[in-house]
Amino acid sequence: MKTVEVQLANYKSVHFNKQNIKSHFIGIPLIVWAITLLLSLQSINVTIGDDVLTFTPAMVLLGISVLYYFTLHLKLGFGMLVYTLANIYLASLVSAMEYAFWLAIATFVLGWVIQFIGHIYEKAKPAFLDDIMGLVIGPLFLMAEVYFALGFEKKLHDEITPMAIEKRRLLERSKA
Repeated sequence: MKTVEVQLANYKSVHFNKQNIKSHFIGIPLIVWAITLLLSLQSINVTIGDDVLTFTPAMVLLGISVLYYFTLHLKLGFGMLVYTLANIYLASLVSAMEYAFWLAIATFVLGWVIQFIGHIYEKAKPAFLDDIMGLVIGPLFLMAEVYFALGFEKKLHDEITPMAIEKRRLLERSKA
């Protein structure tokens, strides 16, 4: 398994442009929420004795994602847990509404449009085109950026930035 430093550096290597990063702070949460909403439209009931537990596919998928984030980085994992719980809660507020499916689809498409516009500014293709894990690391990257902006995890920032710069340099050389 790649370390959090390697994965964040790979992701950051195509996310230096401020306009691109801003677009990701809009696009990624829209996409994650849309997926959460889509996966919250069906619930699963499990009976254990006299108790019935109800959960959604969103809870399962995001729970697995949070466990993965915790294995990568404990402090970022806690941030992702809070973010994930908020997403699940917000999706639960909308999931029973008649138009929830279409709202999720429209939000998903809008999120991706915003993402791709950001990469026009970056002049680099999205990270997931080279490594599918970029789809999982994108939200973690944003959480890391929030931590860095708040002055947390300076050591992590100082580790990934030179790695990302070098990777970008290599990417640009390979294009020439």
